[in-house]
Amino acid sequence: MPRPPASQTRTGRPPVTSRAQILAGARRLIDRDGWERLSIRQLAAELGIGPTTLYHHVRDKEDLLLLLITEYADQIPHPELPAEPRDRIILAATAIHDALAAWPWAAEVLAVDGFIARIGKSALWFVEVILAGAVDAGCTREEAIRLFRGLWYYTVGEILVRARSRREQVDYTSSDGLFEDRDMAGLPQLASVKDLWGPVAAADNFPQGLEAFVDGLLLQATRKS
Repeated sequence: MPRPPASQTRTGRPPVTSRAQILAGARRLIDRDGWERLSIRQLAAELGIGPTTLYHHVRDKEDLLLLLITEYADQIPHPELPAEPRDRIILAATAIHDALAAWPWAAEVLAVDGFIARIGKSALWFVEVILAGAVDAGCTREEAIRLFRGLWYYTVGEILVRARSRREQVDYTSSDGLFEDRDMAGLPQLASVKDLWGPVAAADNFPQGLEAFVDGLLLQATRKS
């Protein structure tokens, strides 16, 4: 008896060759298992294709993660910019924060010096706005770079601490666990604020901190002796 055509004997999902389908599959795995556990082999199994087929689209895991971040950044609208340089800096930094807060794993991937060469043009637009705002406010190009880097460290640090605290289910409703069984002798200031620590830490203080940070960096960079 002649064998039926191969197309009639296949079962399961058809081979995937679309980059959009590959990225969608990677997002599903990250949402389910976390970005650290994502692998090319695991993604190939999820999509029902061989790893070799997947390597036609992505070089490695790092390339895959950066493609995901680039696709995500492409979907973030570029806001209308205010006239004041300071306000443009704050607006762009807030947009970066909000985007990464929604995808904290992306902040972990980008938490390395040299990340600027890894991201796409849509994401670089926000960096450009911050640098241009700093220069328009009177900073030198070197000072503008330092200002951006300071804002980047502040922003990514805040996001990573929040994300890890959520994963470890830190209870901010009580400060007892933070200082339980600790000898506070010789630490009068810390002892005086221990009951406030949890509520203050739980509050979203990023906007106020960002404004103070930008004002301080601009003042430091543009102060004339």
